[in-house]
Amino acid sequence: MKLTGDKIFKILAAIIAASALTILLITGYTLTAGSAPVLQKFGLNFFFGQQWNPVEGREVFGILPYVLGTLATSGIALLIGVPLSLGIAIFLVEMSPRSLSVPISYLVELLAAVPSVIYGLWGLFVFRFWMLNYIEIPISKYLGWIPLFNSSHIGLNIFTAGAILAIMIIPTVASISKEVLSAVPNSIREGAYSIGATKWEVIHRWVLSYGRSGIFGAIILGLGRAVGETMAVTMLIGNATGSAAMPTSLFQPGQTMASLIANGFLDTTRGSLASSAYIGVGLTLLFISLLINVGAHVVMTRVFKVKGGAVE
Repeated sequence: MKLTGDKIFKILAAIIAASALTILLITGYTLTAGSAPVLQKFGLNFFFGQQWNPVEGREVFGILPYVLGTLATSGIALLIGVPLSLGIAIFLVEMSPRSLSVPISYLVELLAAVPSVIYGLWGLFVFRFWMLNYIEIPISKYLGWIPLFNSSHIGLNIFTAGAILAIMIIPTVASISKEVLSAVPNSIREGAYSIGATKWEVIHRWVLSYGRSGIFGAIILGLGRAVGETMAVTMLIGNATGSAAMPTSLFQPGQTMASLIANGFLDTTRGSLASSAYIGVGLTLLFISLLINVGAHVVMTRVFKVKGGAVE
């Protein structure tokens, strides 16, 4: 069989596409094999237990507080970051003059290139005290009787970590949303204006509706970064362990799965039960990430009717 340029390109493209699946399978196998000892010993208690003690001879491993901490910080990041990101995208596409939108767009995209440890340092020495003085203390003063707002008054807690994550996902969500809104045909806007719609109605009912699938994809990408972020969260969440890490209040110290691995994995002995426990945390984090992506795919195909890049 003669290999033409098109066939060679098709084979190379197939190999590159298959490499993604290969990497995922190898990663999953490695994590599954590494976490097998702790899963065999603790079973479902590993996922639903609240105690974490890596001391040799007294090992107890339960990751429920860290799973909930990951979900809590990611949820806070979305609640804060998504409205801000959409506001930025709408302003740049629909309201801002080009002389202003171009430099602002560059600045927003540059924020994505800032290393997470820089966000962590800024959060530790500056942002933490803003959150403490202007949000944590005032809210706990008037709403402290609600368990969700009980305050430790140190500024290193789940809410601060979630807020820094919100800042970190803004460049991703805002940049992609901006491109999605820019791709909306002008004929849709002109048709809406021709029937007397206001600017808000055009944006809300037509522009955002037309680009909803792309905006949802941008949100999922932002969620993916929030779930897996490590350094900034490790520096700001307080790093509580065991049942103390159970997120019963927004203003209490906690810990995520990623920060738990970053804090303790290097102190373990290779092949030990503690090492297997940390690998099990990594396997759980991988599973949650895959679950998020599968759920997003289901929403795209069932709710937004997106198949093959088109909206039905």
